Parts: sequence; structure tokens; C-alpha cells
Amino acid sequence: MKKITIIGTGYVGLVTGAGISEFGHDVTCVDIDKNKIQKLNLGEIPIYEPELETIIKNNKSKGKLNFSTDINKAIKNSQIIFIAVGTPMSKNGDSDLSAIENVAKIIGANLNSYKVICTKSTVPVGTGKKIEEIIKSINKSIEFDYVSNPEFLREGSAVKDFLIPDRVVIGSSSQKAFEIMQDVYRPLYLNETPIVNTNVETAEMIKYASNAFLALKISYINEIANLCELVGVDVHVVSKTMGQDGRISSKFLHPGPGFGGSCFPKDTMALANTGKKNKIKMNTVEAAIKTNNEQKLRMVDKLKSLLDNKIKDKTITVLGLAFKPKTDDIRDAASTIIIPKLINEGAIINTYDPVAMDNFKSLKYKINYFDNWRDAVKGAN
Repeated sequence: MKKITIIGTGYVGLVTGAGISEFGHDVTCVDIDKNKIQKLNLGEIPIYEPELETIIKNNKSKGKLNFSTDINKAIKNSQIIFIAVGTPMSKNGDSDLSAIENVAKIIGANLNSYKVICTKSTVPVGTGKKIEEIIKSINKSIEFDYVSNPEFLREGSAVKDFLIPDRVVIGSSSQKAFEIMQDVYRPLYLNETPIVNTNVETAEMIKYASNAFLALKISYINEIANLCELVGVDVHVVSKTMGQDGRISSKFLHPGPGFGGSCFPKDTMALANTGKKNKIKMNTVEAAIKTNNEQKLRMVDKLKSLLDNKIKDKTITVLGLAFKPKTDDIRDAASTIIIPKLINEGAIINTYDPVAMDNFKSLKYKINYFDNWRDAVKGAN
């Protein structure tokens, strides 16, 4: 059993903390948000994710999972520190690493014995070196090892993805750190889950390359869907048959209004920017971004066409506000683009989402919310 601190109780931090405590380790999740920690200690989970509340409450009752605002104490008392703070997209499309850098400074100031410092947050290639430099500039005497351990969680199935992953990536230059991290994931190792042992930079790139490829698949099938519509072809038969080819796979081949969420938009932009900085044009990644942005606007154009361009005073029902099913995450969701444009055209908007309506209400749009889809569609044009 390891003593582990998770810094950051957002989506990644909570799932990671809950998952590692499920493996039998002693986990403390820390955050500067006192209100969030207070709610977590009262059993209130700030995000919707299937099964997450159950394993948090179960491991908290066993004393395996704790929540605190005392980051200094948590760092000093732990053997392994996971950094799981946000890396939002900045105005120029890069990842904002300010939270990561602040955490590195706090770790450096509180390092009191050998520890493994591990980043779960998605960060550009080369960030690991920066984190090491920051810590060493503050604390030159205490030994530590750095690890990149990217997450591959899908919102809506994150608990399952953590407990039964396709692979675990551990990037480090230290064999000692690799063996410690392998022990953290011992239940997975014993079940013969592939454990990828690589260096830090490769681990960082694996995450970006994986997400960008999935985004490419989504944008590609949306372009195919748009063409199918014009030539009288059923795209669902096309995509299903494509997916039966083992070289292609059916995953992420479902046409829709475009990808959103906290990962794909941010990660594709960051990867494209990394290419620019290294004087390599990421043509396919940039095309996926462009297609995705156009796809969301295309949905508005399709609605206008269906209503003969007479949107004003028409009632339009939007079913689903989150960026995908089984989550309350509305970040970069198609609904956040489509709904305000319809409002500007004078449309009356009815909406329903089983879990994301409270988050959407924070956007303050003048729209109608319903408790079920049946009522939401009544009277819609």
C-alpha cells in the first residue's frame, strides 16, 4: 500500500483518486477550493460520472480516500504525488500551464523525502522537464523522480476506463520510479494489462497523438455524412460497414454535430501549435479542427433550411446539452454554439438533458428547460 496525494479534484483528479483508492492505496485528494472539499467530505460529488459516487463513498468509508485543503501536509506525508490540475486552452491555442507551474513550486517547497512526482494532466511535450527544473530550483537537496502517466478517460465511462484500461503509460528515466508506479497499478499488472515503459516526452506525445487521432475520425465521418446526405446515401450503413473492418474499428465513427468537451478541442489545438513551434505543419490535425468548427455551424444552417429560413418565433427543441451522453460536461459542446445562434435568429428554444441542465443554466440563456423529453418536444416546429 502506498501513500498517495492527488493535487486537483476536477474530473481527472477525482476519478484518479477514487480509482487508486479502489486498488487499495491510501489516497488524499487536495484542492485549494475549500467549498469543493467541504462538499466532497459531506459526500457531495461535484461532477456527474457513472459509478464515481459509489466508489468515492465506499473508499471514503474505509478510510482509504480523504479530501483536504492542506496541500503542504499532504505532500509531506505522501510517497507519490499526482498532479491533476487543469491545463485549459489559452487565447493563442496553447495549453495554459500556470496551474501546473504553481503546483511544481508548492511541491518543491514541501519536498521532505524521496518521492515520485507524476503528472496526470495533459501537457505539451517538454513540460516534464520544466516541472523538474522548477522543483530543483527550489529544493536542491532532496531526491525525487518525475513520471508522466497520462490519462485516457472517456467522460461517461471514466471509472470503467480507469479500472479496466486498454493500457497504462508510464514515462520516466528512472527504473526505480517505474517500479513504484507499476506497484501503484499492481491489480492491473497482475491482470496482464499492458504497461508501457517509456520516457517522459514519449508519454506526453502518446496522449496528444491518441486524442488527435480520435478527433480526426470524428471529423472524417462527419464530412462523409455531409456528402452522403447530398448524394442520397445512408451514412449509418456506411459507417457501420467501415467499422467492421478490423483496420478501422467502429469506435468514434458516429456522425453528429462535432466533438467537444475538455480534451479534443484543446488537445488538437495544442498539438497543432506544437507543430508550428517546431516548423512542421500538422495539416490533418488542422483540417479536423476546421471541419469540427464548420460542422457545428452546419447544424444551424440545416435547421434554417428545414424551416425555409423562417426561424423567428419558431419553437425548436434541443435534446442533449452536454458534449456527449452520460456526462454533465458542457465545455465546447455543440449546444453552446447552436443555441445562442438560434436565439439570435429569434427562435424559441426548449431543452432537455438528463444530467447537464444545471450546468447549462449557468450560461444564462433565455430558454425553456423541461423535466423530460416528451414535454420538451410538445409544440415544437
